Amino acid sequence: MHRFKDLEIWKRVRLLCSQIYSITSSFPASEKFGLTNQLRRASVSIPSNIAEGCARNSNKEFKRYLEFAIGSMYELETQLLISGDINYLQTKDLEPLLKSLDAMIKMTSKFKSSLK
Repeated sequence: MHRFKDLEIWKRVRLLCSQIYSITSSFPASEKFGLTNQLRRASVSIPSNIAEGCARNSNKEFKRYLEFAIGSMYELETQLLISGDINYLQTKDLEPLLKSLDAMIKMTSKFKSSLK
């Protein structure tokens, strides 16, 4: 079993989640139950899946939860791109998020591959 609070991946995606909450606070009120909610839910599910996977009894199960986290990262990436497409996010705000997210996807994938 792993301690999720000690995992660098978990720390980074937790920070990203906070960033998503911050940037979506400026989205239009009409998106409260739409894109804002989707972005927040996807971002929260990433560290949550990593934490839940850490509580599992085997690396095989943990890897499955890391796969869920990676899936949520791709979901989040898609939603961020859509936010940019409809001008809710400016390129200067969007690019660093996408770059950070890409690094987290790679980091999580590599970590998953290292588990026996």
